[in-house]
This record gives sequence, C-alpha cells and structure tokens, in this order.
Amino acid sequence: MTFLGCGYLGSTYAACFAELGYEVLGVDIDEAKIAKLSAGENPIHEPGLDELLKHNLESGRLKFTTSYAEAAEFGDVHFICVDTPQRADGEAADLSYVESVVTTLAPHLTRRTLIVGKSTVPVGTANWVEELACKHAPDGVDVQIAWSPEFLREGFACEDVLRPNRVVFGVKSDWARQMLYASHKALFELAATEDREVPVVVTDYATAELVKVAANAFLATKISFINAMAEVCEAAGADVTLLAKSIGYDSRIGNKFLRAGIGFGGGCLPKDIRAFQARAQEIGAGEALRFLHEVDLVNQRRRNRVLALAADLLDRPLGPAGPDLAGVRIAVLGAAFKPNTDDVRNSPGLAVAKALAKANADIVIYDPEATKNARRELPDVEYVASLAEAVTGADLTCVVTAWDEFRRADPNAIGELASARRIIDGMNCLDHVSWIAAGWDYRGMGRPIL
Repeated sequence: MTFLGCGYLGSTYAACFAELGYEVLGVDIDEAKIAKLSAGENPIHEPGLDELLKHNLESGRLKFTTSYAEAAEFGDVHFICVDTPQRADGEAADLSYVESVVTTLAPHLTRRTLIVGKSTVPVGTANWVEELACKHAPDGVDVQIAWSPEFLREGFACEDVLRPNRVVFGVKSDWARQMLYASHKALFELAATEDREVPVVVTDYATAELVKVAANAFLATKISFINAMAEVCEAAGADVTLLAKSIGYDSRIGNKFLRAGIGFGGGCLPKDIRAFQARAQEIGAGEALRFLHEVDLVNQRRRNRVLALAADLLDRPLGPAGPDLAGVRIAVLGAAFKPNTDDVRNSPGLAVAKALAKANADIVIYDPEATKNARRELPDVEYVASLAEAVTGADLTCVVTAWDEFRRADPNAIGELASARRIIDGMNCLDHVSWIAAGWDYRGMGRPIL
C-alpha cells in the first residue's frame, strides 16, 4: 500500500501500517521531507512515531519516494493523505492537493487499483475523485474509489491508528470492500489478540465523507458550549469548572470536551466547521448548520478574554482598542494548540500571545516542543528554552497550553522567579487552590475571583 502525502497524517499511517506488517511506500513531492523521512528523521512531534519510523525503515517494510511512477508500480491500494486547508478566498475546503495526487498517480496505473481517501473533504468529493481517476487513468485500467476517514487525535495518533475505536468504509463495490478489509486485516488481528473489537461501518461515499466533519462539528459545538457557559458564569459569579463537572455526570452529556478555556484550534476543527458550513450552503442545506457560525464566534471570542483579564490584573484601562500593556513583561506558557504536539496551526495560545504583543507587552514564550514552528508564525517576540527562563522577571504569567510541565509546576518555586505573582490560567488546568495559597493573584476562565 502507498500513502500519498507524508505530512502528519500520511507519515503516521505509513509507519503504523508498516508496524502491522504491511509493505508500505510513503509518497510526497517534497524532496527535503522525503530525504529526512528516509533517513529516519521525523519532521513532526508525535509520541511514539520516531521509534516506529526507525524500526520499520530498518526492517525494510517502510520506504519513501517522490516518484508517482514508483508508487503506481508498488501499490495495490493507495491512500490519499494530503491536507485540505481552508481556501484563501473563502471558507470552503481547498481540494487542489487531492486533485494533484489523483491526476499525478492515475496516468501511471497499469492494473486494477483501489484509491482510498483519508483526507477530510466536503461531501461529494469521492464521486469527483472517481471521475478524475477514470479520466486520467490509461484505457482499460480499472480504478475504483473508497473513502475511509481518519480519526486521529494529535498526541495520540499512533495509538489511534493501531487501536482505532471504529473504522468506516465508504464503498460502491464488493471488491473495494474486500480490499479495505484486506488492508486492515492485521489491525483486526491485533485487536483479537488484545481481546478488543474494532467496529466496522460499511456505508456509501457520502456518509463516509460526512462522518469526520460531523464528528468535528459536534466536538467544536461542545467546546464552544462550555465556553459560552463560561461567559455566563463570569457574569453571574459562578464557577464553570464545577458546572461542567456537574453536567458531565449525566451519561447523555459526558465529561469530555467540557473544559472551558481559550477555545479550540489546530489543523482540523476550525477549518472543518467552516468548510462544512460552506458545503452545506452549496447543496441547499445551509440553514441546518447556521449554528456553527455562532460556535466559531464563541471560539474566537474566548481568546480576547485573556486581554481583559490581563488588563484587570495589571490595573490597565481596557479601551475600545484593548489595553495598553507597554512596559509589562508577560510569560506565555505554551504555543502548540494542544499538549503533546508541536502543531501551532490555529493555535489559540499563539493568538493570545499575538494579541498581548499587539497591546505593546514584552512577550516571552516557552513551549516544550513547538518553539521552532511558533517562531515562523510569531517571529518578533522572545523565545526561551525553559519554564524557569520564561517566568523569571515576569509581571504576569499566562498558561495557554495544558502541558503537564505547566500543570505540575510548583507555584512557590515559580513565584520566587517572577516579578509579580499574577497568573491567568487560560486552560483551567492548574490546581488553583495551591496557586492561591502560594500568594498568586489567580484568574481562570469562567471562574469567580477567590
């Protein structure tokens, strides 16, 4: 099998399926990326991926190439794993990378082949890909399409590939279904040895395409719901963490994704809910997803709340253009959009840092893994290599990514280094009682001032 596109998605799947015993070829047009992967150098931070990559390169089951001719000769099943970013001219998904891999691969095909989409796409894409593949493949070559969406969580991606909580096969033919089962046979066998079951949902193209975007829309809605409740709690003097805990005991609601904070980010949820709205509008169902616009607005609004809290803690006026924080040194703890990754795409924490810098504060950022990527997004601030360096001399500390290192930090030791014991817990991830006991002026998101 081949994985077309060796970014976060493709490189993770390639290494994991090689670990399951398959012969795997990763394909990407980026020569520098392929050279690094071929040398066992992982360009992204994902726990466990380095070891899987090196182990399977050494075993010979995993190889990488820039040649689509080589991929066509090698593979019986080709997985599309390219990015589908938001279009520059609107909210819809940009499918140019999907189009490129299909039209580049198809002319080289010489035998019956299955092309499987894993990228998150608007409903209707699989039919379009089928038309593209048939148009560009040589006469007489049978090319079939399937869609099997990915459900990876950054920071847990390897585990999610090897031990998925479900797989979805969107197919039109029995042969395509059989090929997908064969491609996942080792995954099912691993589950059997561990006394687990992997539910398989076999469905049509459209349903398979909708599964991922519907799941992301639901999760985004749940996050924005609790953040909207945080706004109400702030106005009413209530505590959103206790509110979330109380409603989370209801099994119909559950406690996951109910931690109020500065909102969601990353390469999936923000652009996927916008693309979902755009596609719904195109197919005449725009009214059904109107609520997602408010979900997006709530999410963006929570980032600005940190500015208001900073102004309050620092006793600076909050005017129409925001506060003037000139002369204030602020330690921003975090840059990645979530812990256990170096991904800063649509990072709420980095957005907060930008806003604080725009308010004329002197910003110093520390993140355990994401500094290199953060520098490219926000180059004109100071970056340091440790938590201690970041907080030394800080007038205000802001926790914007819930890394364990920050959650477990000693408030007394940190207080000895900071110029002032003021802290904004943008993720509600700290033990606020211990920080307050250590003399910190603490502000959480949607929590009363204690």
